[in-house]
Amino acid sequence: MPDRSITRGSTTGRPIMVLLDALGKRWTLRIMWELRDGPQTFRNLQERCDDVSPTTLNNRLRELRKMAIIDHREGGYCYTALGTELGEQMIALDQWSARWADSVKD
Repeated sequence: MPDRSITRGSTTGRPIMVLLDALGKRWTLRIMWELRDGPQTFRNLQERCDDVSPTTLNNRLRELRKMAIIDHREGGYCYTALGTELGEQMIALDQWSARWADSVKD
C-alpha cells in the first residue's frame, strides 16, 4: 500500500487516490513538469518554478523522493524509472487537455 503520510486526506488507501492527493499539493505538478527535460539542481528548479520558497521546494522534493518518483543524483534531481513513466502520462494528459480545451471553446 502507498505511504499515505504524504497525502492530505486519502483514507481509502487506493493508490490512485494517494497519488492524486500527493500530486495535487501546490507546486508538486510544476516540479514534475520542470523535470521532464532532465536533471535539475535545486537552485535551477527553484528558478524554473517561479522562485518557489526553498522550504516548500524542499518539502515537495522530499515527498516525491519518498514516493520513489524522483531521486537526487550527481546531476541534480531527476525522475526514477517510475517517475519517467508518470512523466510520460503527464505529457499524454497535457496533449489531451489541449484537445479538450479546443473542443470546448465558444
